[in-house]
Amino acid sequence: MAGGGYVVGVSPLGPAPPLWYHRDLSRAAAEELLARAGRDGSFLVRDSESVNGAYALCVLFQKHVHTYRILPDEEGFLAVQTSQGVQPKRFKKLPELVSLYLQPNQGLVTTLLYAVDREEAAVTDERDYSDGEDEKPPLPPRSVSTSTPPASESPTDRYKSVNQGGDQELENLVTKLAILKDLLSSIEKKVLSLSLSLTHSLSLSLSHSLTHSLTHSLTHSLTHSLTLTLINSLFRINYSDNYKSYFDVSLEIKKAPYCVCLRACVKQKREAFCQLLQLMKNKHSNQDEPDMISIFIGTWNMGSVPLPKTVASWVLCRGLGKSLDEMTVTIPHDLYVFGSQENSVCDREWVESLRTVLKEQTELDYKPIAVQTLWNIKLAVLVKPEHENRISHVGMSSVKTGIANTLGNKGAVGVSFMFNGTSFGFVNCHLTSGNEKITRRNQNYLDILRLLSLGDKQLSSFDISLRFTHLFWLGDLNYRLDMDIQEILNYINRKEFEPLLKVDQLNLEREKNKVFLRFAEEEISFPPTYRYERGSRDTYVWQKQKATGMRTNVPSWCDRILWKSYPETHIVCNSYGCTDDIVTSDHSPVFATFEVGVTSQFCSEQAYIEFESIEAIVKTASRTKFFIEFYSTCLEEFKKSYDNDSQSSDNINFLRVGWSNKQLTPLKPLLSEIEYLQDQHLLLTVKSVDGYESYGECVLALKSMIGSTPQQFHTYLSHRGEETGNIRGSMRVRVPSERIGTRERLYEWISVDKDETGGPKGKSTIVSRLGHEYVKSDGSEVDLSMSKNSYNNPAYYILEGVPNQSAAAILPELLPSPTSGNPPAAKAPPHSVRSKPSSVTLGHCPRRPMTGHQVCAINEEGSSEDDGGAPWGGSSSSLSVGESSVGEWLQRLGLERYEHGLLHNGWDDLEFLSDITEEDLEEAGVLDPVHKQILLQSLKQQHEQQQKII
Repeated sequence: MAGGGYVVGVSPLGPAPPLWYHRDLSRAAAEELLARAGRDGSFLVRDSESVNGAYALCVLFQKHVHTYRILPDEEGFLAVQTSQGVQPKRFKKLPELVSLYLQPNQGLVTTLLYAVDREEAAVTDERDYSDGEDEKPPLPPRSVSTSTPPASESPTDRYKSVNQGGDQELENLVTKLAILKDLLSSIEKKVLSLSLSLTHSLSLSLSHSLTHSLTHSLTHSLTHSLTLTLINSLFRINYSDNYKSYFDVSLEIKKAPYCVCLRACVKQKREAFCQLLQLMKNKHSNQDEPDMISIFIGTWNMGSVPLPKTVASWVLCRGLGKSLDEMTVTIPHDLYVFGSQENSVCDREWVESLRTVLKEQTELDYKPIAVQTLWNIKLAVLVKPEHENRISHVGMSSVKTGIANTLGNKGAVGVSFMFNGTSFGFVNCHLTSGNEKITRRNQNYLDILRLLSLGDKQLSSFDISLRFTHLFWLGDLNYRLDMDIQEILNYINRKEFEPLLKVDQLNLEREKNKVFLRFAEEEISFPPTYRYERGSRDTYVWQKQKATGMRTNVPSWCDRILWKSYPETHIVCNSYGCTDDIVTSDHSPVFATFEVGVTSQFCSEQAYIEFESIEAIVKTASRTKFFIEFYSTCLEEFKKSYDNDSQSSDNINFLRVGWSNKQLTPLKPLLSEIEYLQDQHLLLTVKSVDGYESYGECVLALKSMIGSTPQQFHTYLSHRGEETGNIRGSMRVRVPSERIGTRERLYEWISVDKDETGGPKGKSTIVSRLGHEYVKSDGSEVDLSMSKNSYNNPAYYILEGVPNQSAAAILPELLPSPTSGNPPAAKAPPHSVRSKPSSVTLGHCPRRPMTGHQVCAINEEGSSEDDGGAPWGGSSSSLSVGESSVGEWLQRLGLERYEHGLLHNGWDDLEFLSDITEEDLEEAGVLDPVHKQILLQSLKQQHEQQQKII
């Protein structure tokens, strides 16, 4: 809500918000409303996405949308942002400012003529308290005070009266609540500022005796110094300049005497400082840093009842669905994440009960690193004792999505942290209930995505789905099944879940790209977890008589666990199921386990990230200039490009913008080891010059870009959970030659046996799961034709592991369906480092280089850019049968990396390659199943063409 810096009672919107004020309407939605209006001079005002407390005035002129920022000054006056040297006109209230620009010749591109009013949603009964079963909402946790407050109107009673009084009273109530929220936020900021000033004024008196010292001098003349001193078991950190000490703290560690004295640049940010501390800790640790960890995630709607006697089956993943075998369930996980809804147990009792059951099952004393609560929605994260010091940057947040977004009976809680050099985010939510309230659930998700404050504050331009290497989203999502109750029960009795999953509301909304864009979910092979008869798991209770009539709650998979990871990262889901013996609630607890690759910290000389060019297609009717901001944990601070130097449009609703290498400055990572850089990711956001608002964000993996020659990247842009365009370019990560050595990761050299049914048999390599699934896994034929103006469909095709268009032509069945921009549910391979010892083979398997994402883009009108279907105007080529050598054939497919292995194993003649088998390819080092399929399919096509010639 805008106006965050104003005094209570002095709203810049006046006594009631004007109808042309659309609150937090997104930029894309504003453009759609103006396009629908269709008349020059149509306008609306919304909250700015780039500056808190500011607004954006959007005006339609000649079919283009022009955006003007309205900024508050220190005195609270509002003014339209003007060019340098132009005196702005200031107003106390927003309606007064708009009234001025209703007059001609006031400096805008056109006079404001036609106000576009906000679309008022019908006010309905929003009593959405506890899956529609409770007569009143659960109360929030009791405060310390036990005194009885004076009788007053409850929020529920107030809402009922507003509902009866009409829309205007509801508007006034929401405005007052927002002003009160702004006041509390302002007080919180002042208290935080005061506490920081007090903290900075403190200093600790420590001994200055040193036993050993080492000084590292930099080449610049700098004014600030950072001293790290290790004396016996005390680790002292001092940051100061020539005049005063900013902070001086000591940490007790057990290590031999050691001292490092650094002179650090004044621009050194807190994140870089923390990385140096992490480096010191890792450097002196007696333990090797892990490159893979296992994570347990559980979600359970407890039904507002006390804890059962034991929840051992939950933490041991025993029950229905894809579960761990008896040999691996007792192996402790590195992290345990427990999400609960309708949990009436106090936080301390809840956490202690979890620690107790973990100690009983693992004999380890797990340490809680974060517990976040919103009313009865709780999220607890516990970590192995040996990993406690590897956790840093812990953050917590919550968002209310109950009645008028002010009650916390529905909403979300989140926790984020760094595990060494890998960022993690966890969100536990309880969304709106009711079979028919799909739209409200979707809006709940978008509100949480936008408002949950987690992760690096520098990444505020990105929603939380792009702020973390791995983001896990769990909870009672409350999406239901759209099918007759008797049909549902019949399918459940026959254990036929596939027809039910096709009518699952969450799956349907994901296919429409309405929610959870590019998230993954493991295949569901367990029965619906809601709504059971309490005390039993044999009967679903789907009817209840209420005063308003009979209410139906069909059995549904309300309780879910999804995730989204950066590209070219390792994550495998090893189990996904529910318990069948915890019966105190009408929901069954759900569990999932993951193996996740993590990275450590390093220190070295300078590397560079260099861009040759970038080009983007964004969905917008604006014709302003754009720039790109770059963010990464491997950068000291965010960087930005210059304005785009090329711009064109073939469709009023799309814009193509480009940046040459002159507009793109090189980026300098903090650390330069290739092993460190190949685990890093770069976040990009395309922003407008006029409003400094994001038109789309994306994430790129540096792993595929490391080398002396530029590499291509193609991916999609999204904003506020919606797909807004695509982006391509050419870049390279230049690493000093002395930093090129790497070590193999645990998940790169462990292989398992797997037969045709998924069980252990044939030899295959564990394939690292990329963060986004774009490969169609069912092998069905796909129509590649794209309908005109079908922007809701994906604006590109991406193939995992397919190196070029020649290879893509071989496997059209791997392309995603044009009717669904959402990736299919991730189906993790049933293998893991936590498998039975008898089914695991340890050996030295060649590293599989990760390839960049290949894209077949469409132009602004929704059709393929070239007749040949090549991406972004590139040339299209088909397979040829005229290659004279194995090397030429592999080069044609972009798989020349396998030439040495094939030649070494005697496959040096194309005539003999037609007899090669999958086992032969594996022995020659071709371990990627997609690459094996490409090679075999190519040989088959060549053989068929040769037969036709004969």
